[in-house]
Amino acid sequence: MNQIYIAEQMNRAFQMLAQSLHLPDTNAMEIADLYEAYEVGKTYPVGYIFKYGVNADGETQLYSVLQEHTSQEDWKPNETPSLYKAVGFTDGGISVWTQPLGATDAYMKDDVVEYNGKIWVSTIDGNVWKPGVYGWTIKE
Repeated sequence: MNQIYIAEQMNRAFQMLAQSLHLPDTNAMEIADLYEAYEVGKTYPVGYIFKYGVNADGETQLYSVLQEHTSQEDWKPNETPSLYKAVGFTDGGISVWTQPLGATDAYMKDDVVEYNGKIWVSTIDGNVWKPGVYGWTIKE
């Protein structure tokens, strides 16, 4: 077997594993690149998660399927809210807080997130702390 074939098979195994875990949004976003990419012409069941484009933070965006359907070219995930919900965002479009991995994806001053049912604003650049611990204030 060649190495490319093995790498493709490993990638597919990780995609299947990610899908089978049924992770909460915040945890799914932490492994967003492991999910399968969106495809036109594929039948998607309710609750299926796939990656498509990037979010406002420049990170891979995940979507969850709201209605079973076969995808079409003119039903883009970011433009069809009746079929897809962006993972990692509240219904109002606010980013759900996820633990940064380090300085490269840390929150910047004035970034707004939802955490534990409250809206928080980062008061510092390079913020890697959980809201309520350090560097955040509750938005009034």
